[in-house]
Amino acid sequence: MIVYGRNAVHEAIRGPRTVSRVWATTHAAREPWLQSGVRVTLEPPEEIARRAGSDGHQGICAEVSDFSYVDEGQLLAVDRALIVALDQVQDPQNLGAICRSAECAGAAGVVLPERRAAEVTPAVCKASAGAVEHLPLAQVRNLTDFLTAAKARDFWCYGADGDARLDYRQVDLSGPVVLVMGSEGKGLRPRVASACDALISLPLHGRIESLSVGAAAAVLLYAAAAARE
Repeated sequence: MIVYGRNAVHEAIRGPRTVSRVWATTHAAREPWLQSGVRVTLEPPEEIARRAGSDGHQGICAEVSDFSYVDEGQLLAVDRALIVALDQVQDPQNLGAICRSAECAGAAGVVLPERRAAEVTPAVCKASAGAVEHLPLAQVRNLTDFLTAAKARDFWCYGADGDARLDYRQVDLSGPVVLVMGSEGKGLRPRVASACDALISLPLHGRIESLSVGAAAAVLLYAAAAARE
């Protein structure tokens, strides 16, 4: 896999994946964290864009080993775990943003369906600012089955729904919790929503109808982080 962008490459070097080589412009190669023994080849911006497949490379890209997903049981075994489960979120930018918020808020990990959902790609690595290098992600065949298994392990599963009457500030987020976020536009599928213990909403005081899934996830993640403090 070729990851690109300064944060994405930096965190790949710091993380568990193997970085075999790095390509950088003369300016980007001056980053002090590149002086760690990693092989760096100087190249012009257009060649880095070709390798990265994107103009958003910020002058650097790297060849890294494939991303490894964890088993869902590993996440459920974490004491008082805070987990984010995404119901068919397909936009790489949204997945990256949610992973960045989850890692910064101290979440145990993120759960993704195997089908009809974004997966970890170079674009997601870039959008997450490299957070995916440090955040466990699991892929599950059936999200409803995962929520059932989580509840059997004493997790509370809260689904985000803009039409829900229950305000997110009225629920206890201090224990083992799964925050379930719906897809862009469609929200939670009915079967996934029914598998949640409760549906919660974020109050809206402006004129537009909803927050993005990435923004909503950030609010709920930090509410849970505050409850744990």
